[in-house]
Amino acid sequence: MQEKNAKVLDATIYKGLYPFLKPYLGRFLLLITIIFCLAILSSSRPFLFKYTIDHHISNGNLHALGLVMALVLGMLVVQFFLEYLETFLSGWLGQTIIRDMRVKLYQHLLSHRLSFFDHTPIGRLVTRNISDIQTLSDVFSEGLAAIFSDILQLLFILGFMFYSDWRLTLISLSMLPFLLLATYFFKESVKKSFHEVRTAVAALNTFVQEHITGMAVVQIFNSEKREFEKFKGINIEHRKANIRSVWYYSVYFPIAEVIAAAGIGLLVWYGAHEVLKDTVTIGTLVAFIMYINMFFRPIRMIADKLNTLQMGVVSGERILKLLHDQDPLQCSGSFKPGVKLNGDVRFEKVWFSYDESEYVLKDISFEAKRGELLAIVGATGAGKSSIISLLNRFYDFQKGQVYIDGIELAVYDLGYLRSHIAVVMQDVFLFSDTIFHNISLWDPNITRQKVKETAKLLGADKFIENLPGAYDYNVMERGATLSVGQRQLISFVRAMVHDPEILILDEATSSIDDESEQIIQNAIEKMMKGRTSIVIAHRLSTIRAANQIMVLDNGEVKEKGTHAQLLQKDGLYTQLVNYQLSNSMH
Repeated sequence: MQEKNAKVLDATIYKGLYPFLKPYLGRFLLLITIIFCLAILSSSRPFLFKYTIDHHISNGNLHALGLVMALVLGMLVVQFFLEYLETFLSGWLGQTIIRDMRVKLYQHLLSHRLSFFDHTPIGRLVTRNISDIQTLSDVFSEGLAAIFSDILQLLFILGFMFYSDWRLTLISLSMLPFLLLATYFFKESVKKSFHEVRTAVAALNTFVQEHITGMAVVQIFNSEKREFEKFKGINIEHRKANIRSVWYYSVYFPIAEVIAAAGIGLLVWYGAHEVLKDTVTIGTLVAFIMYINMFFRPIRMIADKLNTLQMGVVSGERILKLLHDQDPLQCSGSFKPGVKLNGDVRFEKVWFSYDESEYVLKDISFEAKRGELLAIVGATGAGKSSIISLLNRFYDFQKGQVYIDGIELAVYDLGYLRSHIAVVMQDVFLFSDTIFHNISLWDPNITRQKVKETAKLLGADKFIENLPGAYDYNVMERGATLSVGQRQLISFVRAMVHDPEILILDEATSSIDDESEQIIQNAIEKMMKGRTSIVIAHRLSTIRAANQIMVLDNGEVKEKGTHAQLLQKDGLYTQLVNYQLSNSMH
């Protein structure tokens, strides 16, 4: 689906949105029934005034006039109650449906491969989940139901008008072509401006999100002024798009009022002549003046509501496109062993590419068993982290096979698989929450006592207890109030508290200062005991005791063996060791 092809009456989009409405279909039908009753009530009132003027006021029948006024008052009370129900029910439907849709969309995003987030701006996804869904709510609360109400009211008004006097009806509608022409141009112009507004909002969201996240880079390179000028440019485009939309409204509604007033003037001029000729009653003329006001108002509003609907349809198209995206990982596996995993990992002739154009891993084979430490070393871009991503099924490989305990990786239930693998990254991500929640990740099975015991085991309890509030200390966004070493220790506790069979350390000590490194090194030794451990090493001094060291270069395994065996080969590993030794001496 292309956004530019989205139409107000695009059946494909409404068909896609129907499943979200279906659970509340009964309430939606009740809303339509209320709208139908309101259309009859509001359009019958002028006809009742016509009858009263012609049959009671003209005859001086004050008793009957009192009864009619009581009836009108009763109709107004019923109309008030029905309008209350219509407003509340339409708003309730809109908010309930977008709640369900937002949950569905967020759940869908959680299932996507990491490659999806690699090439999709986060600001755009925020716009889809927040702004676009909010706009779509108007389709249910102010769009479909409101337009149906206006169309029904127009039909009933036309029926009463033609029934009362067809000549006055034609005179009343003589200005309608001009109003329809103005309405068409307004609708098309505003539709275009709304597209521009939505595009500008997405661009603004993306820019702000990226630059706030990367504020450290902006300030380090002293580019605040340049980025501020870029922001002002995007913000100006956003303002221009909104001003264009406001300008169309400011022109259309006065024009519509003038056309409606001209129609009333023409009706009064012609109707007065007919009253004097005694071919039209005064009650009929009064009713027609009321009808023409009631008739032109829905037409003016329909144009605005059609554009509201158009915006909702565009947002709906975007949301459905994201929901129908085929990028989510195919989690077809359902295997959950009745016993705990042993944790044996085996790669057999694995080939992998991120974009299917150039392989970043080529014919990779290795094995790591429970209780062993496999270290992976190599230059930046050699493919080390890609191996970790494949083991966690963040991405799927193109050729070869990966096994855990002799069973193909794809056979395992994805949730079960990841619950037995813990990864400690170099760049630790912490949520804006307490230390306890950042460790437990809101898992109800992980108690505070277990968190404390694990922190004590790894030597992280001392600095945590010294913080205000200890485990209830809020680390703020991305753990900004903690040092690199402290964030790393929390990530170790987080990994250990889930008691994984496979432990992966992805350059976890590369940014640590010497003082923190000793604490973390002790923590690592305790974590690795009795587990399959895979370490991507930046500092080669930390992996001397590894059972096996695998050297990667340009996505290929160049060497494998222990530290001593690889030094004897005097190959790539020896070059890496010598390079680090020479750097440490300078």
